[in-house]
Amino acid sequence: MGCSASWWIQTLCVCFIPLENAAVQVTVRYSRLEVVQGEFVLLPCAFVTTSPLSRLNIIWTLAPFSNPEAPIQVIVYDHGQVIEDPSLTGRVGFADIPWTADIILNDTQISDAGIYRCMVNNPPEAGDPGIAELVLSVIMPPSLPVCQWAGDVEVGGSVTLSCVVGSGTPTPEIQWAKLNPEEISLPVNMEGDLSGSVQIVNMTSATSGLYRCSATNPLGTQNCYVNLSVYSPSESSPGILQGVLLTLSMALVLLALLAVALWLHRTGPDGRWRDAKEQREEEEEEECYNEIRYTPTLMKRSFV
Repeated sequence: MGCSASWWIQTLCVCFIPLENAAVQVTVRYSRLEVVQGEFVLLPCAFVTTSPLSRLNIIWTLAPFSNPEAPIQVIVYDHGQVIEDPSLTGRVGFADIPWTADIILNDTQISDAGIYRCMVNNPPEAGDPGIAELVLSVIMPPSLPVCQWAGDVEVGGSVTLSCVVGSGTPTPEIQWAKLNPEEISLPVNMEGDLSGSVQIVNMTSATSGLYRCSATNPLGTQNCYVNLSVYSPSESSPGILQGVLLTLSMALVLLALLAVALWLHRTGPDGRWRDAKEQREEEEEEECYNEIRYTPTLMKRSFV
């Protein structure tokens, strides 16, 4: 009987010693996740422990794609208390603490993309904390592109059509096409990831038409347009110009004749300039010269 009891005690000791020294085991169901900007995502993290959960410690960190060398602490569970990063307050929380280390991230932003690390420690279990990683990608549709043109729209000239997209993840693909009379794809010169242009040289009247820039990624397509009108100088333009010049010349001649007439009217036969007073006196003298004056002497002689 004593030997049997001793055997059971030894067996129990052998079984419990590895469990006490075992580290917490941490796993994630997915190594990569993708979420559309503005939606929520569940970041899974499961753990196995043999100790009570009264001293459970869970830490989530993020190494952003934009700055992987500067990881941030997303959320912490320590002795029953939850501490969130101030920049994520109201957007992050544990889904089923303390039974899992899963967290929910709401209203996801592009800045949330990166490598997430889940670390679980549950004293008195020995060993390093259990660690698991997953990669989160935040995608968004392209923003509305902006189309512009610059150059000479006369026949024989050249024009550059440019298209700029503000944002989009994955990076949108930019394409240019002429829509009428039939759709024709045009070669695009990429100027960075979010800008593409098309250069049109030696233009003709057939170059006129509606042009479209498309920005496309897996979430959708956004378009902007340019209506290009190529014109040629009118053949009647020289005749019109000559008519305008002739009209101006005739007007100048009439003005000169009118000035000469006024000058002759204001000068006498001797060519001397007369002021208004002299002109009135001469006009009065002319009127007196043409009058027949009767005096009493003349009247008497008439009746003798």
